[in-house]
Amino acid sequence: MRLLALTALLLAGPTWAADMSPPPQVSAAAADPLAAPRQLIAARDWAGALATLRAQPQAASADWHNLVGYSLRKQAAPDLARAESHYLEALRIDPGHRGASEYLGELYLMKGDLTGAEKRLAVLAQLCPGGCEEREDLARAVTAFKAKKP
Repeated sequence: MRLLALTALLLAGPTWAADMSPPPQVSAAAADPLAAPRQLIAARDWAGALATLRAQPQAASADWHNLVGYSLRKQAAPDLARAESHYLEALRIDPGHRGASEYLGELYLMKGDLTGAEKRLAVLAQLCPGGCEEREDLARAVTAFKAKKP
């Protein structure tokens, strides 16, 4: 019976001491420090996303560099050179970052560099041989690019 009661307590999850009322709350922003810029990106507010990202620089974060690169590339006047440098930094930090590989491939297509995009597609094929959203998205972009070429 004691074992059953102990098991029930352990499975119930963490408990809080009486001097910890109310229990600490973990906000979404604390769980994901990039939640705010992700929301701005989803709303296509590139300037707002860039301002938010720059206000809290995370030089060691591949995700941070990827989001900065994406925002720079998607804004009305794309800054492809700076976007590329952020994607490359994301990949230096995390060579397996699928988002940065996809977006760098899309950037290469924007620059007319089909070979560079196909290299990123080959990297994604190695990263997710069974397929993944990033690989499929870049493959579609490469196919569309080839269809537009005379």
